[in-house]
Amino acid sequence: MIRARPLTAGAFAPFGDVLECGPGEVRAINAGMCDRFHDRARMDFGPGGRAGISLFRAKPRALPYRCDLLERHPEGSQAFIPMSEAPWLVIVAPDDGGRPGVPLAFLPAPGQGVNLLRNTWHGVLTPLAEPGLFAVIDRIGDTANLEECFLDEAFTVTS
Repeated sequence: MIRARPLTAGAFAPFGDVLECGPGEVRAINAGMCDRFHDRARMDFGPGGRAGISLFRAKPRALPYRCDLLERHPEGSQAFIPMSEAPWLVIVAPDDGGRPGVPLAFLPAPGQGVNLLRNTWHGVLTPLAEPGLFAVIDRIGDTANLEECFLDEAFTVTS
C-alpha cells in the first residue's frame, strides 16, 4: 500500500514537471492585464513527432484505489491539464530494468497539472470526481508511443 502525498515540484522532478502558477519566470502580457507563467514543462516529442492537444474524459475512481496497470510513452512526453478543479490522482514509478519500480502517488492541488517526461512509468488518468475532463498534450506520430505493464501484484493507494 502507498499513501498519496501532495504534489510538489521537488518531489515530482525525477518524473516530470508540475504545471502551476508559482515560482519561475513570470511575464506581464496583454498590456499588463495577464501574467504568463513562462515555459513550465520540458516537452519532448522526439524525431518524427509533433505536439498534439487532445481532450480526455475519464470516469472517476475513488480512494482507496487499486492499481494494477502502469504505462509509459517511449517516444515523447505527456502533459495532463485538468479542465476543472476536481481532485485527481497521479501515480508514477521509476524504471527498474525496463519495468516499473516502486510507485509513488501524488494528489495535485486545485489548478495543478503535470508533464510526464518521456519513458516515465505512470498510472492511467485517475480523476477522483466528475467531470474527469483533461486537456492532454502529447506526441502525435506514425509510430506507437505506448508501452503497458500489467503488474504481477497490484497495489493500493490511500490518502
